[in-house]
Amino acid sequence: MPINSFDNYPMSWKPVLDKTNKPIYKALAEQLERDIIHGVIIPGTKLPPQRELADYLDLNVSTISKAFKVCELKGLLSASVGSGTYVSYDALSNAYLLEDTEPKHLIEMGATLPDDTSYEPLLLQLKTMLQESDYEKWFSYGRSGESLWQKDAAVQLIKRSGFETSVERILFANGGQNAIAAALASLCKPGDRIGVDLHTYPGLKTVAAMLSVQIVPIKSENYEMSPESLEYACKNENIKGVYLIPDYHNPTATFLSVEKRKKIAEIAKKYKLFVIEDASYHLLNEDPMPALASFAPEQVIHIASLSKSLAPGLRLAYVAVPGQFKEQLSKALYNLNITVSPLLAELSARTIVSNQFEVLVDNHRQQTICRNQIVNKYFKDYTCLGVDTGIFRWLLLPGTITGDTFETLAAKQGVQVYAADRFVVGNSSPERAVRVSVCAPKTTEELEQGLAILKNLLDKIT
Repeated sequence: MPINSFDNYPMSWKPVLDKTNKPIYKALAEQLERDIIHGVIIPGTKLPPQRELADYLDLNVSTISKAFKVCELKGLLSASVGSGTYVSYDALSNAYLLEDTEPKHLIEMGATLPDDTSYEPLLLQLKTMLQESDYEKWFSYGRSGESLWQKDAAVQLIKRSGFETSVERILFANGGQNAIAAALASLCKPGDRIGVDLHTYPGLKTVAAMLSVQIVPIKSENYEMSPESLEYACKNENIKGVYLIPDYHNPTATFLSVEKRKKIAEIAKKYKLFVIEDASYHLLNEDPMPALASFAPEQVIHIASLSKSLAPGLRLAYVAVPGQFKEQLSKALYNLNITVSPLLAELSARTIVSNQFEVLVDNHRQQTICRNQIVNKYFKDYTCLGVDTGIFRWLLLPGTITGDTFETLAAKQGVQVYAADRFVVGNSSPERAVRVSVCAPKTTEELEQGLAILKNLLDKIT
């Protein structure tokens, strides 16, 4: 079709392309990326059908398809069977939430941090280790065959958070994010697709983008992933796996019911999906529900870390891995890490088996409950999802203000919170909400100061 026939034709994107730049698909992809970055086309925009765009530019459809695929793998576009291709709502959002330096002149209520009650007991445990005659071994390479008792401690910890496993299934990783990266690197090829919640952990988004793994938003019901929508994605979206945070979902602070866990486990078995169960927050719960891995132990990679329940600096995660995935995941962890720190592995294991562990977890819980009661007081007139044992909450915003705008306004008033836009996936519309960290402020006085500022903003926009 001649180009001039489109002069008055409504198209959401009319790129100006220099066809002397080769390869053309790459030049078109770069133009699309620039136009997204510079606001020529905004997040949520539906792009013209590939055949229509090919006619407009007088190119082959395959060229358009390759250009779209390049941008899709970068997370700039989201394509869904039957609905077309959209500029991702999170195309311009910053998913790297932990900044290089602590925000200056801001009350930190963005990062999900536990309180610091565990630091002194950990220090005492560490001093004991360093006073032992063979202390030098904590600074050498660790070997997996020498860590059986540490794996026993891992099994004990995982059992406490709702899943019974065995030493043979345990692998060590340098934190939950490291375990997620290894799982995707070992089980996915570039272009593979995995299902996630409409809003999900940004660390999953960044590692998926790095590995060119596409994440597909699965519809939810009352903040729970819909088993019916997951099964639809299995049949129509060609997903290979699914990533879930069943307890204290990040960012919505909600829980996946036991009924939904069972249904998702059945779907995983039926379609041979791998499931990454992020159990970073399980220990916050005094009476945890059964882990999803309990219902599909041969499909679920269960990741239990200590950073959210004890201390962020304990960069260690225990990964309970089904036999069918263990060799691949073990090799991925070796290639990423060689080994975990023997010092942190021993410190964590000793803490778990000591009589201090339950005390530490309970102290964290009591501190968190006290802080949440303050949150409840300030936000009593607003909808703030989450429970008193959670270290963050999901604040739904009144009126028409967006999360992104509220985040900016809060920062100008001296408080750091994170908008839903940072967590949203693909062409899902971000909820008008922000994640508020309860334990990140250093003191309850600082917490109250931050909450007072946020409440004042809420009152003004109501």
